[in-house]
Amino acid sequence: MRTARIVVTLVFATNGVVFGTWTPRIPAVQHALGLDEARLGLALLGPAAGSIVSMLATGLLVRRFGSRRVTMTALTAFSLTIPLIGLAPTLPWLFTALLAWGAAMGALDVAMNTAGLGVQRRYGRPILSGFHAALSAGGLAGALAGAVAAEADVPVAVHLAVAGALGLAVTAVVARTPLPDLPHGADLPSSGDRPHGGDRPHGSRHLSPALAALGLLAFAGLLAEGAVADWSAVYLSGALGASAGLAGAGFVAFSVTMTAGRLLGDRIVAAAGPVRTVRVAATVAAAGLAGSLLLHQAWAAIAGFALLGAGLATLVPVVFTAAAHRTAHPATAVATVSTCGFLGFIAGPPLIGALASATSLTTALALVAVLTGCVALLAHTTRPAEPSAARPAPSPADHR
Repeated sequence: MRTARIVVTLVFATNGVVFGTWTPRIPAVQHALGLDEARLGLALLGPAAGSIVSMLATGLLVRRFGSRRVTMTALTAFSLTIPLIGLAPTLPWLFTALLAWGAAMGALDVAMNTAGLGVQRRYGRPILSGFHAALSAGGLAGALAGAVAAEADVPVAVHLAVAGALGLAVTAVVARTPLPDLPHGADLPSSGDRPHGGDRPHGSRHLSPALAALGLLAFAGLLAEGAVADWSAVYLSGALGASAGLAGAGFVAFSVTMTAGRLLGDRIVAAAGPVRTVRVAATVAAAGLAGSLLLHQAWAAIAGFALLGAGLATLVPVVFTAAAHRTAHPATAVATVSTCGFLGFIAGPPLIGALASATSLTTALALVAVLTGCVALLAHTTRPAEPSAARPAPSPADHR
């Protein structure tokens, strides 16, 4: 299990690196193809559309073929399609390449999270936040590498081909490493919170109320993440008059505290339980962001975004773990919740923009604080299902 944990961590980190290294090269692609903002925006819908289409289907594939085989296949496709972006000669080709890459990315997201849940089950304690910390750290490292490549004027096609080669190298490692799968109806240990009856996994493939609530949590959390990514710098520079250098500090603070929170998240969830962790963290985050908006100062806004990152750090790992408890088909549940979260991530920026145009950006960002408060109110839905008496206890080797 130690080897499996390292390999799954490597997959999460590679996903972050490959995605992060693409974002600084978007202006170069825009310039090379002569795209205005409207046509670039159309092209950038490709990854979102591809991911949404593939996520739910991937849950069924993982159930049939296992998380290792699907992770390996998805990572291979993710790595082979990213160089096509840099080679696209026209807008239709660019959209098609981004669509295919997004489909592979969505499949990889579901498969690697299911693999992570399988390893977590064998460990018998929370470790999923650590995987997501690797994803966040990889994204930051990839963005830095992409910025360096852009500054050095490295051709986009060459740069993205190198990123794809890195992904293929990790695929070879995955191919040689056995990964545990989630059996149908598996109870995934996640914390010391004890449930009240009625939360046992059931065999229905339909969206249950409990799973729907978890989908809402994922939607709210990732909507907030998408909103901060796209609007924090605009808010600091526009509404608060911060300098260009200081304007980027909001998202940096958010990213740093989210990464740190995920590194510590497994220990916190193990000690306090998922319900208490989500409730307290989301309450502090909502209050901190709301207070910073009321103060209307740049330093307060940066602190508010930092609190928001820390408060949302453990949400997605906890929600995925709880979702796997709520059904006899854990991979399908993870796919459903992951799709809800991704919809929130892509809906957040345009929703905030629409509200800002109708009111103000300060008022629009207050929606993020409200949604984070709703996460605190719905924290009880992350309570783990009652462990099955039939589940074998993990061996000492599983805890290494």
